[in-house]
Amino acid sequence: MTHPTEPPSFIPDAGNTRAFRDALGAFATGVTVITAPGAQGAVGITANSFASLSLEPPLVLWSPARGSRRFDTFVQASHFAIHVLGAAQRDLAAHFARHAQAFDLPGIDTNAQGVPVLPGCLAVFECAREAVHAGGDHAIVVGRVLAARHRKGAPLVFHGGHFGGFGD
Repeated sequence: MTHPTEPPSFIPDAGNTRAFRDALGAFATGVTVITAPGAQGAVGITANSFASLSLEPPLVLWSPARGSRRFDTFVQASHFAIHVLGAAQRDLAAHFARHAQAFDLPGIDTNAQGVPVLPGCLAVFECAREAVHAGGDHAIVVGRVLAARHRKGAPLVFHGGHFGGFGD
């Protein structure tokens, strides 16, 4: 039984897509930029679907949308990098949300596997594709972490469709 002050439950279906998205948006996440080499050049995308999966072996995952023009490049990439953004990197998140192949930014390096690695991030996970699984309108890309680095700092947070900071 629902408490009188609680909103009513709904069944997530085609008629409740917006309500379902809003409910999912109540979960605050960090913000990442994923980069990978592609046949037409390097690509990047802003994503909040990142998670740790395993310590032994070291595995992480993220989930690109099948509807993205960048989808095929990311699920086919043998290597990719996941960059966890800091609070001061909102512009970088917005940049890769709009521009898939715009790597004309200062300080970008390329690792031994040809993956662009962005500077100044809170953490970077350089990965080899371990597996790709179907996940509805997304795929679940599992990466084996080959190298990682991190620094202290405040994270960039995504909540309710907006970027923000982490508050106490």
